[in-house]
Amino acid sequence: MTTPLDGAVSKHALTFDLEEHFQVSAFWSSERRRQWETLESRVERNTMKIADILASRSTKATFFVLGWIAERHPQLVKTLAQSGHEIASHGYGHELVSKQSPAQFREDIRRSKDILENLIGTKVLGYRAPSFSITSWAIEILVEEGFQYDSSINNRFRSSSAGKFSRPSNYYPINTPSGVLLEIAPSTITTLGIQLPVGGGGYFRLLPYSATRLLLKRLERQGSKLVIYLHPWELDPAQPRMKGTLISRTRHYLNLDKTEQGLKRLLDDFIFGPIGELANCIFA
Repeated sequence: MTTPLDGAVSKHALTFDLEEHFQVSAFWSSERRRQWETLESRVERNTMKIADILASRSTKATFFVLGWIAERHPQLVKTLAQSGHEIASHGYGHELVSKQSPAQFREDIRRSKDILENLIGTKVLGYRAPSFSITSWAIEILVEEGFQYDSSINNRFRSSSAGKFSRPSNYYPINTPSGVLLEIAPSTITTLGIQLPVGGGGYFRLLPYSATRLLLKRLERQGSKLVIYLHPWELDPAQPRMKGTLISRTRHYLNLDKTEQGLKRLLDDFIFGPIGELANCIFA
């Protein structure tokens, strides 16, 4: 194992969205949702593969866990917490926030938060919306339900001046009538006035790792704290193939065989910790 290169000393945030391979929004349908209990679960083996890789690099991370997963794999959540990883909420059933009413959203995050806190015995402070589907009205509800930070505002392929959520940095406070929520958004890089995703999911698999590293090092030199996100199913090239559109299947299954090695190289090149630690560092 190598050590972080180029004198990197910053601790960035490494995060994983804990969900099954069949729960992704690209394959969402009411019929598919009814099949969840009958489909092969692979989240535990894939997550433990990640945990072993992290342990080999003495690295802790944040796992944004679906309440649905926590109910069915409680020991997995406990093991992650006992190993020093941060447990945060990914909602309950991977329902898009934009498809819920405020009342439904409140019930969703409250249900998930209660399940997770009962398992790990500590407060859950962080939230990430499924498929980054956060809306402006949801921010205040997060504050009211006891969350301290969010990691859902992902301005993919948008101009740096577009949208009320856009900011020059990927971490900033959001003021609401009920209090302040800290936003720690996944990393993007601005090129020709356009914000491009550089550190997560399909974008991590799309680019050669050397190109991803180059872009992340550029952000690091600019003083940015990196926020990287991956999913357990992205380290599972043998997962069953789901039916869906060509673009959905391409996006989901592209370069799955390269993610594990890419993650190991990422851990060798940068210093990571849980996103909660990053929040404490930035806003101390």
